[in-house]
Amino acid sequence: MRADKRRIQTAVLGGAGSEEPLMLPMEAIELDAFRHAHERDTFWCGTLLGGCGGRLTTKLYTDRACHFAHHPDPDGLPHVCGRAARGVNSADHLYVKSAAAAWLADRGEQATFTYTRPGGGSLGSVVDVRWRHGALRVHLDQAVAPVWDDAGEPVLGTMVPVDRDTLVRRWYVHRIRLDSEGTVRRVRIGTEAFARPTEWFALDECEMTERGLSTPAVERIIRSRSAPPPVRPAARTDRKLPNAQTRTQVLFRRIEEARAVGSVVVVARVSHALATLDGVDQETRAQIDIVLQDAKIWLREQAAARREMFLRLGEAVAEGNVQEARGLLARVNAIAAHDRTDSETQTAGTAATFLAGVLREQEETARRLNAAAEAKEEARRRTARQKTEALERVRTTLRTLRRHGRTMLGTEKRRRVAMLTDLAATAGDQLSRSETTQIEAWKARVQRERKTPAPEQALPAQKKPAPDRTPKPDRDRNVQQQKGEPRLHLQVARADWYSETCPRCYAGAGKPCGNDDRVGPGRTRQLPHDERLRRVLHHSNARSRPPRQPREMRSEQSTGDTAARTWHAREVRCPKCQAPPEARCTSNGPHRERVEWAAEFTRKLWG
Repeated sequence: MRADKRRIQTAVLGGAGSEEPLMLPMEAIELDAFRHAHERDTFWCGTLLGGCGGRLTTKLYTDRACHFAHHPDPDGLPHVCGRAARGVNSADHLYVKSAAAAWLADRGEQATFTYTRPGGGSLGSVVDVRWRHGALRVHLDQAVAPVWDDAGEPVLGTMVPVDRDTLVRRWYVHRIRLDSEGTVRRVRIGTEAFARPTEWFALDECEMTERGLSTPAVERIIRSRSAPPPVRPAARTDRKLPNAQTRTQVLFRRIEEARAVGSVVVVARVSHALATLDGVDQETRAQIDIVLQDAKIWLREQAAARREMFLRLGEAVAEGNVQEARGLLARVNAIAAHDRTDSETQTAGTAATFLAGVLREQEETARRLNAAAEAKEEARRRTARQKTEALERVRTTLRTLRRHGRTMLGTEKRRRVAMLTDLAATAGDQLSRSETTQIEAWKARVQRERKTPAPEQALPAQKKPAPDRTPKPDRDRNVQQQKGEPRLHLQVARADWYSETCPRCYAGAGKPCGNDDRVGPGRTRQLPHDERLRRVLHHSNARSRPPRQPREMRSEQSTGDTAARTWHAREVRCPKCQAPPEARCTSNGPHRERVEWAAEFTRKLWG
């Protein structure tokens, strides 16, 4: 399972301001049980976790760690949260409060808790616990240096450094760690002493005494250092103490060990003991003087190195050198935390404030970068969504044009092709080569239709057309009428009108021509285009079919070899239900619109 540090692993239950923490299992099989156990609970990005206060849901994965996630915003966009700490330990301060409150309540104490942020540190770095008889300050990380002489006894996290001199001077320090058990974190208290390994205990094994927090290891250390010497029997009063030479050799070994580990406090203390040692001979005194002289030189070198270290720390802060200042401050806190002068204390405090400000700037910069990255990613996703939507609309429009483009009105067809062009520009590289070819073909077809003049149809012939103004189709019709030839639709049998594909509107065989010149209210024409009729006549002549005799005109009407006659409802296409000629609209008769259109068509043809 690969880790995903950006994901949220902790939340709070019940509301944004809740102090009840919860940790999400990272394994998919454990998350199923977790969801079942908390099916009635709600999870929140708590404000005490540094979160936005939004509601969270659980995300299950099998190829990486499961995690919490924000619900999307009402506008459908991903939620933006500035929470910095999102890992398993991001709610440790809430677990510490919960465990400490229960521990003190079992001992009859009621405590107050404060998530202190000295120097502008991050939320959860320091937890102050105060009750009637004592106080503790828990440092969960090294963002804030511990103060040993304050009212609150420091309890340090495992990553907070402690110098050797502090361990020697205080005998021991308290440590704290939190272990994951299921969906909770268990608090354990440790005791660290000089030259001793850290011993860990459950919180229930610890007690509060007059000295402060006490563990079984603390009790053993106190007994070993403060036990009175055994009472000597009167019969053994003649027992001698170790002679001065033996004590001198012991002190020599201690001062060498202290110099090896760099403990200035121990070297100074042992030097004082050697200087005040009585009962030594002249040779031993000479050896002591040599050791004391070496110790004095070593202490002088350590003092010079200490001054140089504080000087370099001040210069690093003045120059804004973050890396060097961070390293020097950690070293100062580790080996020079004792007997500081006012100047040294001020230098260390200035460095801590400087690094805290740098940390805040880095967090703010990271937050801005994350926000910019999320905005860029959201813009990319929005563009991808727009391209996908445009691609779907392009495909839908192409299907519509393929099915109805031949019968579609010219203005509607041009509108759809223009929309198709805009959608194609938005879809961009999402279009396939075939779709691009189809779009270009429709654009070319619309351009050709715009350049081709629409012939007039089903209008009475002019008796005296002006030669210079009459369109060519009208001149052809006039020539035909002058020669006594009937109109084209009269030269072709009605059953053969739609036997060929129309070269003008591309209507297929058996389908009426589209009403592209707006003759009548319907979407199709009552009479086929002249181009289609010419094609039918041409194919008929090619097959050497005998020409059909024009149908007999009604004697009571003088039509002048035109379509001007009385048209009945059954002879026209219904504009309401699109019923073809000779077909019924309903079992009760034709629609009123069909009857009115037949009358209107008759009036138009008669002029």
